[in-house]
Amino acid sequence: MSGQLKEVRERIKSINNTQQITKAMKMVSAAKLRRAQQAITEMRPYADRLNKILANILSNVSADEAGTSFGVEREISNVLLVVVTSNRGLAGAFNANIIKAAAAKIKEEYAEHSSQGKLKVLCIGKKGADYFKKRMNGEHLILDYVTLFDDLSFENVSQVSQLAMDEFSSGVYDVVEVAYSRFRNAAVQFAEVDKFLPVVKQATNTESAENDTKADYIFEPSKKALLEELIPTILQTTFQKYVLDTHASEHGARMTAMDKATENADELLKDLKITYNKARQEAITKELSEIVGGAAALG
Repeated sequence: MSGQLKEVRERIKSINNTQQITKAMKMVSAAKLRRAQQAITEMRPYADRLNKILANILSNVSADEAGTSFGVEREISNVLLVVVTSNRGLAGAFNANIIKAAAAKIKEEYAEHSSQGKLKVLCIGKKGADYFKKRMNGEHLILDYVTLFDDLSFENVSQVSQLAMDEFSSGVYDVVEVAYSRFRNAAVQFAEVDKFLPVVKQATNTESAENDTKADYIFEPSKKALLEELIPTILQTTFQKYVLDTHASEHGARMTAMDKATENADELLKDLKITYNKARQEAITKELSEIVGGAAALG
């Protein structure tokens, strides 16, 4: 009986220690989430509006007029898939959901390209890199930006978007997709795969299509000078949004996971304390019975 009591005491001590860790991790994630949530909340409306402007402009001007190849749709021969995950785990199904969305995209749309070696995966974050290292040939992985989350400045993140833009423009890739997690709140995140390039043009309504009309934009300075500066900046801002969305989602998912782990530890502690008290009561009752029995035998 004493051995059982000792075992239960050790389990209670172990769970208490674990609960202290989960509480601390929850508090750290909550503090980081506030900053990350503020960053994406301020960035998203700006990025979304710029993206709509870009789609609208490219829908109403030809590629020659725009002076850009970012809106040109080509036959898909080579694919770049950017997978944005976190560097650390203990965030519930956060990383698994992003990886699952990326793997489903490959299986559903780019299985043939993958089998022919015409699909490359650029990994941002160690969890995604670890997954694809085990499942893909190393020459089809780009691991130069795995530690990007160490510095999320616009200048640093724009290196990745500029690489994708340059190689799409030069014809190395015909499509660039990004798998990331869209942040909604601390409890809800959505794993998505978004087409980064070519730019998805804004659909025209039926009446405009029939009349073959275009929006009459006034460009100042010249159309070419403005679009040469505007389009790359909008694309880089859009990519920054992907990364900041994932960053906020990571901390939200980890905070929620650690909160749930703390609650589960409370439930385990309650059950173990009941078990401990029952075992202790049984031990006391047994000892009393032995004492009474011994006294009766002596009498």
